[in-house]
Amino acid sequence: MHPRRSAQEVLLCDLCETVPLQSHCELCNINLCVNCAVKHLSDSSKRHKVVPFLHRKSTNYHKCPDHTDKHCEMYCEKCNIPVCSTCVTSGKHKGHEISDILEKLGAKTESLQKDLEELETRIYPRYEGMASDVETEKAELERKYGKLTTDADEQGEILHREVTAIVNRRKSAIAKMKTKHLDALNKNTDEITQKMAELKQIMSDLKSILKSNDVSLTSTYKSRNSEFRTLPPKVRATLPSLSPQKINKDQLNEMFGSLSPLSINTEHGDTMKSAEAVSSPPVKPLLDEPRVTATATIDTGYSRLFSVSCLSEDQVWTRGNNKTMKLLNLQSKLLTSIQTKSGNEPRDIAVTRDGDLVYTDTKTINLIRNKQIQTVITLRGWIPRYVCCTAANDILVTMISDDGEQYKVVRYSGSTEKQSIQFDDQGRPLYSSGYYKYLSENRNLDICVADYGARAVVVVNQSGKLRFRYTGHPSNTKQSFTPFGITTDSQSHILTADFNNHRIHILDQDGQFLRYIHCDLESPWGLCVDIRDNLFVAEWVTAKVKKIQYL
Repeated sequence: MHPRRSAQEVLLCDLCETVPLQSHCELCNINLCVNCAVKHLSDSSKRHKVVPFLHRKSTNYHKCPDHTDKHCEMYCEKCNIPVCSTCVTSGKHKGHEISDILEKLGAKTESLQKDLEELETRIYPRYEGMASDVETEKAELERKYGKLTTDADEQGEILHREVTAIVNRRKSAIAKMKTKHLDALNKNTDEITQKMAELKQIMSDLKSILKSNDVSLTSTYKSRNSEFRTLPPKVRATLPSLSPQKINKDQLNEMFGSLSPLSINTEHGDTMKSAEAVSSPPVKPLLDEPRVTATATIDTGYSRLFSVSCLSEDQVWTRGNNKTMKLLNLQSKLLTSIQTKSGNEPRDIAVTRDGDLVYTDTKTINLIRNKQIQTVITLRGWIPRYVCCTAANDILVTMISDDGEQYKVVRYSGSTEKQSIQFDDQGRPLYSSGYYKYLSENRNLDICVADYGARAVVVVNQSGKLRFRYTGHPSNTKQSFTPFGITTDSQSHILTADFNNHRIHILDQDGQFLRYIHCDLESPWGLCVDIRDNLFVAEWVTAKVKKIQYL
């Protein structure tokens, strides 16, 4: 047995080594006295599990394969195997670093615990999200391929209608030619019939004269034979003919329209960083009294101010109640101004990771690069409202249907739609049908929407699954919770502007209320944070931007 664990001695705390032990940490596999147990549990970086010493899990020592009467109570770091005391004294492990097997077990147990925690909280949920995404894509497959089939049918109907129209025009022309031909033949027939009637009358008169043998009639007869020897004109017409062209199948196929090939690419899966690699940023505690940074109130010049988006620590883009978007510094100096392409008031603005400006218009989502406006997305049936740019440089947009009845969040990569978030697992709408819905992506990739119509902050995970709804803090307020602008910071805090109550709510990433920011705010509307976690607040009434330090 280990000398400090001999039954002949009082068992002491492994940390202070002076006070008898009373507890045992199963994660670290160490024994603790009362005071050391309290200190040990204060380390929040690990999920320590401290139990009474008598309730600890027993340690099954491994029998030494070389010395069957011995247990492996030590560990050779160089050979990476458990060893017994005889192995150590035999010289086989001479010069090797030998450690206590329980200490090694504790380290290994901690490593296993970290692996389990990472698998449960980070890796497996990503696989779940991927599986859910594939199922969603499969569900969409029927709809999209059905639309392709419908499009093919519609194109076929268009070609059929064109062919039928051509056939009908040809048949109409044939009928007109036939009528004209018959009219000509009927006229010819009438002329011949008239001549025949005259000839019959002359022949009848000649017979009567010859029969009467009357000198007077015979002497007065005048012959008309020479007149009738010239026959009436005969109508001759060349029948029309149809000369069909040989059908060129290639041209016909081209007229129908081409079908792009199916492209299936298997992309290499993203390699997730380990929990250590994705270490949390330096912890920045919240200030007891947030404060407006001196000389950092920006006068935007609008009569009403709605949105603010950080380009840098000392430059912000702003959107007010006209068609012009302004880039201002902390001294309120106008650096750049750009008008919307349509001449309409922009709905919202956001800055990409590359420093370009994105804005939403009546039916379009537009990108401004080097002062040139490019329309990247045009919508049908939906109106884009509020926008944010993600860590992956995607664009998230809240949008409302033309009839005002539906609301959804859509993720775009460039101009390609990647994700649509509208319903929860029970098929119920995640968002109200009201207009105001600013949004932001949190550090943990949650999508946070300030749903003014629902009086709630609605948070879904990266896959679009509902995580929680925050409906305000139950403290006394004069007005109900009215969330407008929303943003997140490096600590995964969620900050939302409570317009009617003139303050900002700070939540943790799980929706727990932390505190308010007041700072004499007047009708706060839009929010953003810079890379140093300074908060910029757009005040609707004063049309000013306040820079606030709260961490």
